[in-house]
Amino acid sequence: MDAKEFPKRRKRLMDLMGDDSIAIIPTSGVRVRSRDTVFPYRGDSDFLYLTGFPEPEAVAIIIPGRARGEFVLFCRERDPKQEIWDGLRAGVEGACDRYRADDAFPISDLDEILPGLLEEKERIFYTMGNDTAFDQRVLGWVNEVRRKGRAGVGAPDEFIALTHLLHEMRLYKSREEVRAMRQAARISAAAHRRAMENCRPGMMEYQLEAELLHEYLRNGARSPAYPAIVGGGANGCILHYTENSAELRSGDLVLIDAGAEYDGYASDITRTFPVNGAYSEAQRRIYELVLSAQAAAIAAVRPGNHWNDPHDAAIRVLTEGLVELGILKGRVRSLIKEQAYLQYYMHRTGHWLGMDVHDVGDYKLDGEWRVLGPGMVLTVEPGLYLQPRRGLAKKWWNIGIRIEDDVLVTADGRDVITRDAPKAIDDIESIMAGN
Repeated sequence: MDAKEFPKRRKRLMDLMGDDSIAIIPTSGVRVRSRDTVFPYRGDSDFLYLTGFPEPEAVAIIIPGRARGEFVLFCRERDPKQEIWDGLRAGVEGACDRYRADDAFPISDLDEILPGLLEEKERIFYTMGNDTAFDQRVLGWVNEVRRKGRAGVGAPDEFIALTHLLHEMRLYKSREEVRAMRQAARISAAAHRRAMENCRPGMMEYQLEAELLHEYLRNGARSPAYPAIVGGGANGCILHYTENSAELRSGDLVLIDAGAEYDGYASDITRTFPVNGAYSEAQRRIYELVLSAQAAAIAAVRPGNHWNDPHDAAIRVLTEGLVELGILKGRVRSLIKEQAYLQYYMHRTGHWLGMDVHDVGDYKLDGEWRVLGPGMVLTVEPGLYLQPRRGLAKKWWNIGIRIEDDVLVTADGRDVITRDAPKAIDDIESIMAGN
C-alpha cells in the first residue's frame, strides 16, 4: 500500500471526529498456537487501515489539532538481543521515519503518558468490547484524569465507538485499495484454475488445498484470507466445511471456497467442478441454475440499487429453477413468500469485502437496506445444497454448488474483479481435460 494513503485516512477521520477529541486504536495481540509457537501475526484491520504499522504491541493515538503532532504511536523499542531471535523492529525512530508518526513512545510508557493526552478532551473515540483487559486500562486512564478535576483539569465525558466512523470509511475503497484487491483476485483466480488443472479422483481434499496455497505464495500472497473450504461430494453441502480431509471420488463434485490476502486485502472466490472432469446431467442442471442466479444477482449490482436487490434477484431465479426441476412444487410467488428455498439455499447472496473477508460496514441504515455506491466491494455467491431428504429424488443427492465472485460497484455499474476464475461449464471441462 502506498505510504501516502495512511495520512489521508487519518486526516479524513480527524475531520469527522472534530476538535477536543482523541481516538485510541490498539492493534491485535500475538496468539499462542501451541506451547512455544504462535500463529502467524496479522494486526487488527482498523489499526492497519490507519497506520500500516505491522508489528504487535502497538497503540495508535489520533488527536486532532495537537500542536506536537496529531498521530502518536506507542510501539516496542529496538532490542538487538531479541531481534536476533524474532526479527527486526521499527522502534520509536522507525515509527516516525518509516510510518510517519508525528510522535512515538515506547509501549512500556503507555500508562504513564496516555492519561496526559486525555486531559481537556471532551470525547474519546474507542471501540469497547474487543479486548476486556484493554477496556479496563482505558477506563483507568480516564479515571486518573477525572481525579484531577479539583485542580481544574478537564476529563472526557463521552465515549463514542470508533467503528461508527471508521467502518463507514472502510466501506468505500480508494484507488489504492482497489488495486490491492484486484491483485488478490488475480492470484486467487489463478489458484482456482490450478486446482481444476490438478484435480484427479483419488486425491485428498487437502492436496487440492495445497495447490491453492502454492499459487498464493509463489505470487506474493503470504497468507490465505481465510481457511479454505475444499469439500468433495456430500462435504460440499456443508457451508463452512474446513476439515479438507476426505478422498475425492469420481462422479462427485468438489466445492472450493478460497481466496488469498494480498497487501492486507482479501479475495473470496468459490468454484464447483467435477472431480473426474465431466459434469453429470443432474450436476449440470443444478450448476446452470446457480450460474443463472448469480448472473441475475450480479446484474442487480449497480449504483442506486439497494443491498438486498442482488439477493432478491438470485432467490427468484433459484426458486423458478427449482420448480422447473420438480424439486419445489407450487407457485413461485407463494414459494418465495414462504421461503421454501431455505431448505436448499440457507445463506444470503453476499457480504462486504475488503481488509476482512467479511468486511465492515452496515447493511441497513435507519432500518432500510442501504443504497449501493461506487467504491463498495461485495461478494455475489448464490448456491444450492441438496442433502439427502425425504421427497428429494436420489439423482440430486449430495450435489452442493456455490459460485462466488467479487464485485466492485463502479460509477455506472459494476466490475467483476474475479472474472479470471473460470466458471462456464465448457471452460471448466476443457481445462480439466488439459486443453
